[in-house]
Formats: sequence, structure tokens, C-alpha cells
Amino acid sequence: MGARRVIGRAAATLVAAVLALLVSTPAYAEDGAIAHVESTGDGIRILVDVPSGARVDLSGVSATLDGDDLDATATPTSSGSAVKRTTVLVIDTSRSMRKQGRFEAAQQAATTYLDTVPDDVEVGVVTFDSAVDVALEPTTDRAAARAVIGDLSLQRNTLLYDGLIAATDVAGDSGQRSLLLLSDGADAGSTASLEDATAAIKDTGTRVHIVGLDLGEDQLAQLRTIAGAGEGDVITSSGAALAAAFAEQAEALADQVLVTAPLPSGFSADVATVQVTLPTGAGAPVVARSLAKVEAASTPGAAVALPTIADEGGGFTAPGWMLWAGVAVFAVGLLGVAVLLVPAKPAPMSIADRVTAYSTRVSGVEELARRSHSAKPPSEPVLDQARAAAAELLERNSALNDRMTRRLAAAGSEFKPSEWLLLHIGAVLAGGVIGLLLGQGSILLGLLFMVIGFLAPPTYLRFMAGRRRRAFDTALPEVLQLLSGALSAGLSLAQAVDTVVREGPEPIASEFKRVLVEARIGVSIEDAFEGVAHRFESRDFGWAVMAIRIQRQVGGNLAELLTTVAATMRERQFLRRHVRALSAEGRLSAVILCGLPVVFLLFLFLTNRTFLDPLLHDPRGWIMSGFGILWMVIGSFWMSRMVKVDA
Repeated sequence: MGARRVIGRAAATLVAAVLALLVSTPAYAEDGAIAHVESTGDGIRILVDVPSGARVDLSGVSATLDGDDLDATATPTSSGSAVKRTTVLVIDTSRSMRKQGRFEAAQQAATTYLDTVPDDVEVGVVTFDSAVDVALEPTTDRAAARAVIGDLSLQRNTLLYDGLIAATDVAGDSGQRSLLLLSDGADAGSTASLEDATAAIKDTGTRVHIVGLDLGEDQLAQLRTIAGAGEGDVITSSGAALAAAFAEQAEALADQVLVTAPLPSGFSADVATVQVTLPTGAGAPVVARSLAKVEAASTPGAAVALPTIADEGGGFTAPGWMLWAGVAVFAVGLLGVAVLLVPAKPAPMSIADRVTAYSTRVSGVEELARRSHSAKPPSEPVLDQARAAAAELLERNSALNDRMTRRLAAAGSEFKPSEWLLLHIGAVLAGGVIGLLLGQGSILLGLLFMVIGFLAPPTYLRFMAGRRRRAFDTALPEVLQLLSGALSAGLSLAQAVDTVVREGPEPIASEFKRVLVEARIGVSIEDAFEGVAHRFESRDFGWAVMAIRIQRQVGGNLAELLTTVAATMRERQFLRRHVRALSAEGRLSAVILCGLPVVFLLFLFLTNRTFLDPLLHDPRGWIMSGFGILWMVIGSFWMSRMVKVDA
């Protein structure tokens, strides 16, 4: 028993000695916080939140960066900081703040905060009720901030989440950024969700401190989620203690310590583990440790130096604006290439010259080509290769070549199919670049403008062909009357056509000139007229050609026949104009009803893009947009059928 007692006493003595040793050894309590870390190119700046009441010895500071010791120095920030510090007061101005003098207490608390916060801290004000208002951009002008606080008024609703997102944008993206939120209720009416607000806070790295006025546990749970995303805290308070809570937050900024040190050789990480130890003279030191994002320097003149080509192991980091400048230069160059691919054409050979050359000998063609191209400057090899590649593509696809040739001829264009193909490709590429520029990199808008660039050239050809066809149909009765008069005067049909070539209106004069040329090389005049009707898709002229063909086969008075056909065409044109006048109201209504959604969409896109976000980023918005477009197409089709009369 004696031996056991001796052993027991020895063990108790040993345990007591160990406990005494542990108590006498300083314990590293992580009771500080890393507020902000930024790099100045060759050095690092660290803002440390020091607990209230802690008396730290700045001369004994030590710091590590990813485990490497730093030659650190510490200075107080009570009189100013080399790091930009921004705080945005996010104030609830809903009508519930009227209760028990909360609003007056909030104004007094904000004023107290402005009196206490260090002079170098930029303070902004954002209010939220039925709308979100950026009442004051961050500034060090305390008089302006006090005036804004004094002029606040109350409205309905509580757009809490929208207000937080707006405040993160106002806080900027440089330096230490924090939000001080005051609210007495839950969100009501925001277009954004709690997840959207927390995501915005995390993405921008903004700290959020919240003061809640007389809130229930369910409302505090949402606020704690927001504060957790912003690595802040939630303070519950009443109207009487509100000023003290705001003053405490301002004093926390004044108690911050700025730690500076040279960067270790070769350090280039964007995220690093930072630890700062500040001795307190007596007791445990203040230790702040965090995995922090290393941002660029936030003060003027302290921007991160960009390495040059001569720097060893360095690479050039382009600023954001350089990307858009490069895209703009590329767009201008692309448009220039599109213009160069279709250079100004010299005066082309007339149809008569070409037919005459083909009917004589090859040397004649060469001579005419030499004369027509004598003034043309030598083309570039790249342009020749592009045109040759387009021509080869069209040769392999004869259907496409024939279709493009027919459309260009109907529109009266002097472009060759290969040249038009190059212009079409350039329009598609240019539309994509313009869409990326307007949409600030939006792939969806870029694809939309590429579709517009793809549809614009054929739409232009159809428009020009339609205008040319209408001019042809409008002048056709007068031309037939002119042919009838010439035939009545004793001229042959070919001579009457030549009269139209010399005296008739365009585009009929040019087309009848082609008829004469084709007749001179052996094509029957009826077949040549049939070609004109086919190119213009003119049923009226097709009937006239049919009448001419029948008269040529069975005989009769062609002049009288053409007079009758011309009179019939005039009556039909009168009927068409009468119908268009009667249906003008319906057509105008159709245009307004079909164009109003598109115009209103463009107006919202230019003035309030956030209103369109649910249609662009929510699957339900995609479904609604799809059904809207579908019904618009169906309605447009039926309205166009209702107001169109085939006379």
C-alpha cells in the first residue's frame, strides 16, 4: 500500500507540473481576422481586424504567407490607411420603420457612424423600400453623407435582396469593401432571391455586417445566412441601442492594423494562406489567420507593375479594355476586307457588245475585255484567291449558282454570284462581331446578330426584286399601248420593241433591249418575251406573251389585241389599288400589333435590362418567350392572309 501511495503521489505531481507548464505557455488564440489582402507588385498589404479592447504591440508583429516568414511592419489605421476602404450603409426605408421611432433612431445611428468612422473610409448610402435607390456614391465628404441621411423618406415594401445586390455593385471591386445593413423585416417584393444576394456577396468578396431591429428568429435566420456569405455578423438591437451598435462598427474600422511586408521571391499566387501575430504584452497574442484572395493594389500609384518581355519568367497581363479594343479593331478590319473583296466594278460591257462579240470571233471578246478592263487597277492576289474559291464552290453547286444568278438578275444587281457569296459571308461574320460588342461578350447576342447578318443580304435582294417587279407591272400597260401604237403605224414587232427600248421606262427598256439581242442571235421573240416574264415572275406579262404567241400562230390584229390586254391590265391595277385603300386600316393594325412587342422589347433592352433577366435566364421565361413568339408568328400569318386580296 505504501508503494502504491508513493506512485500515486508522484503521478499527481507530474500531472500538476504538466498542467502548470501548459498554463504558463502562451496559447495562440485565433481571435483576430484578416479583413483584406492586396499586392503592390513587390510588396503585400494586410488589413487585420483587432478585437475591441485588445492592446497589441505593433513593433512585435510577425507574419507568414503560405508558410514563408515575412519581414513585416505594422501601423495603426486610426488616422488613415494606404489601403482604400469603402463602406456602404444599406438602410431599410420601408414604412415599418415608423414604429416606435425606429426611423429617427436609424438616422441618428447613421450620423453617429459618420462621426466615428475614420476620415479615409469612403462611405456610400443605398436605401431599399419599394425601389432600390443609390442615394450616395462612396465618398469621404461627410457633409454630403449627413445631408443624404437627413433627407431619407419611407415607402412601402422591402426589397432587401435587390438592395444588397445594388450595394455590392456600389462598393466597387478594389480595396476593402464592406456593407453595414440595417433592417427591421424580411424581404418583400425583390426580383432577386436569397441565393442571388449571397452569390453576389461571395463573388465580390464583400464583407457584410447586419444590424437587425426587433426581429424574430425566422427573420434572423435569413440575415445570418447573408452575414455568413459576407464573413460578417448579425447584431440584434433596439432603437435606443442602435447608435451604439453603429458606433461599434465604426470603431472596428478605426482599430484595424495595416501590416506591410515585401513579397517572397517568386510569389505570384492569387490565393494564399496569411497569418499575422500581434503580441499583447501580457497574455495570449492576437492571431489572425485566413485563406485570403490576394487582390491588386487599390490606391493610386500603387498598381501592380506589369512585367515586360525582358522580365524573367514573366508574362504580359492585358487589361480588360484591351480585349474590347482588339475586338473592335478586328471588326473594322473585317468590314474593310468585306469591302475590298467586292471592289468597285468598271463599266461593264453592254449586252449588245457581248452578243456581238460572241457572234464574231474570240479575238473580238479579247479586244472588248481589254478595253473594258484597261482602267481597272491590278487586283490583289488574296482577293483573286477569295473570288476564285467562291467561284469554284459555286461551280460544284450548280443549283446554288443558278439560284443566286436568278435572284441577282431579278434584283437588277451587277454583282457576280461569287462576289455576292463573299459579301454574304462577310455580313455574317461582321454581324457576329457587332453582336459581341453590343452584348459585351454575350454569345447569345452574337449568334442573334449572325442570324441577322445571314438573313439581311437575301432580304435585300427580295426587296430590290419586288420593287423592280412592281415598277415593271406598273409601266406594263403603257408599254403595251406603245407597242400597239407602233404596230398600228405599220412597224413590225421587232421595230415596235426597238421603239420601247428607245422611249420606254425602266426596267422594261433594259429587258426589251435584251429581247432584241436574243432575237438577233436566233432566239424567237416569243421565247425571249417568255424569259422576261419568268425573270420578273409577272403573270400579267405572261398573259400578254401568251396572247402574242397565239396571234403569231393563228393570225389576227396584234395591235388591237395588245390594246385590249393593256385595258384589262389597267382595270386590274385599279382594282388592286382600290383593295389596298380599303384594307389600309387592317394592314396598319397588323403592322402595329406585330411590331409593338419587338419595339417594346428593344426599349426595355436599352433602358431597363434587368427587367428582361427572367426571360433570358429562367427556364420559365424561355417557355413563355417561345409561346409568345409562336403565337406572334401565327397571328402575323393570319392577319397577312386577311388583308391580302389576290386580284
